[in-house]
Amino acid sequence: MASITPISQSQPLFKKPQFTILNKPKPQFLSIPTMSFSHRKTRMVVVSATVAAETSKKRCPGEAKGFVEEMRFVAMKLHTRDQAKEGEKEPEGKPLGKWEPSVEGYLKFLVDSKLVYDTLETIMDKAAFPEYAEFRNTGLERSESLAKDLEWFKTQGYAIPEPSSPGVSYAQYLEELSEKDPQALICHFYNIYFAHTAGGRMIGKKVAEKLLNKEELEFYKWDGNLSELLQNVREKLNRVAEMWEFAQNWTREEKNHCLEETEKSFKLSGDILRLILS
Repeated sequence: MASITPISQSQPLFKKPQFTILNKPKPQFLSIPTMSFSHRKTRMVVVSATVAAETSKKRCPGEAKGFVEEMRFVAMKLHTRDQAKEGEKEPEGKPLGKWEPSVEGYLKFLVDSKLVYDTLETIMDKAAFPEYAEFRNTGLERSESLAKDLEWFKTQGYAIPEPSSPGVSYAQYLEELSEKDPQALICHFYNIYFAHTAGGRMIGKKVAEKLLNKEELEFYKWDGNLSELLQNVREKLNRVAEMWEFAQNWTREEKNHCLEETEKSFKLSGDILRLILS
């Protein structure tokens, strides 16, 4: 653009030679303003790019892929390095391979687990918040399978115990959350169901080898393709999270509050899991 202005404005100079550029220099003939503007423009672009990069760096791990990935990332950090490559937690107690479970302890675990699944599935059916209805009949439900397993143990001559403190405490906590904090409840929903399809199955296999002559319980079986069931639930979880974010102005702080429930879920679930060794 610097060359166009001088040409158009220099046309009179050819008709009237008495005016020369040397005698009456005009600012627009100089290249300095144009160069200065170009420099400022370049600088603005660089600054904008820097701000964008800094903003991107502040995003939480997994955020770009959706809220499920954020929950997964936080959960993985609460594993040990032996359990997951992202794990940061120090090992506690004996490794799974050295567990010495008892049938009585395993029954306590199954009974308390059933109470927790009963509670979650009832919450979703009643749907005190409309979002809960999204998580009915996902194919991941475990209550009916656990009922069949406990009935099988009866046929083997075992007495089925009443729910114990760990299961009762977790079920009560879930009921409280369901009435006042649906976002936090969804974090527990994710961790309970998804953990069972991963580490839960490994534990079930080891216990079956030690106690049940490798008998596989219904608790560890699903109708249909498990990977597809999990993916469908992931998509539902992400859709609900997006709805909260855009329709209800779900803030980063509120998301973090939800993610903080992951540690609570691990603790309460761990209390139930340790019943296997009782």
